[in-house]
Amino acid sequence: MELLPLVCLCLLSCSGETSAAGDGVRVVVKEDDDAVLPCSLSTKDITGQTFDWKKDGQKEVFFYEDGQYYNNGKTGQDQQFIDRVSHFQDQLKNGDASIKITKTKMADSGNYSCIFPNLQRQTFYIELVVVGAAPRPFVTTLVVTNDWSLLQCEAHGDPLPTVEWKDSDDNTLNAEKPKVSERGGRSYITVNITVTKTDNYRCVATQETISHRIASVTAVRLTGAASEPSVTTIQTDDGTVLQCVVRGASPKPKVEWRDSSGNILPAEGPKVTERGDSYDIILNITVTKTDHFRCVVTQEEINHQIHAETYAHISEETSSKLIIGVIGVGVGIIGTLAVVFCVLKSRRSGGSNAATYGTNNASTEDKHDHTAGTESQLLA
Repeated sequence: MELLPLVCLCLLSCSGETSAAGDGVRVVVKEDDDAVLPCSLSTKDITGQTFDWKKDGQKEVFFYEDGQYYNNGKTGQDQQFIDRVSHFQDQLKNGDASIKITKTKMADSGNYSCIFPNLQRQTFYIELVVVGAAPRPFVTTLVVTNDWSLLQCEAHGDPLPTVEWKDSDDNTLNAEKPKVSERGGRSYITVNITVTKTDNYRCVATQETISHRIASVTAVRLTGAASEPSVTTIQTDDGTVLQCVVRGASPKPKVEWRDSSGNILPAEGPKVTERGDSYDIILNITVTKTDHFRCVVTQEEINHQIHAETYAHISEETSSKLIIGVIGVGVGIIGTLAVVFCVLKSRRSGGSNAATYGTNNASTEDKHDHTAGTESQLLA
């Protein structure tokens, strides 16, 4: 009897978890998986021996006697296990009386005993726990408005799973308190959540004790909420232009371009077209460096934000042309300003000379009149 924990620790089920528990072994498997129940007499050959497997001390699970067994010359097996239980014939010479139960059911859970009636009635005890792995959760949209939607997720399993809602970025969302109910002998857990933006939402059911997780996805499109913008790359003589197009958004969204660091970039003035209660917006930007760029659309009134990303590769040649173009434009502006300055200066200089000439001429005439007057006085 003391040998059991040492032996059974080395016998692992091909599907499930086997562990020593007190004077016996505990095997945990998911429903519909196969379970191996270990029983061994070390290296003693038991091919000619008898061993009997029972469930809960009474149900006949499997019986072997000197080469004959249930479904092979023996009758009396419980209906629950017919055609579902087998032994390992090639391991009998090693003293291995383990059995395999295929496609386990919740009803298979219980205490099993492996008995050797002709060997001092040695008995080994195994507990089988069949857990109901949660199926895919059932998701329903209960209420839909222009600004929000009420979603419901229902899941069941044994053990009862935990349920949480996540958005498309895998963020866990605040939901209502879970509600547990009983139907048809099963426990169900229901979790509701109110969402206020267009997105894909996941209801995730998790059973940590059996390392099982499964999810269902539902798409929510709020009326007027901006869908993912369309981003296009346009090559022009002036460089690479990125164009972001948003259509049919309501309320009017804010559209902006950002680089990979999240910096808001200066762009051209947006082109806005109003169509009744919705808006079409086009926003262009000229980029001068290689990077990932995002067009971000935000509707704060309905707590909605969505974006589209694109990659722009700017070659050195393009960058050089842009730099030369900028320098050329700068030189042209400076040259124009210089010409204007010279013309203005020339005009100012010409006006000053004319004024000086007029003053000098007037002085000469005055002098002439003064001389003439003097001469007239002398003649008189």
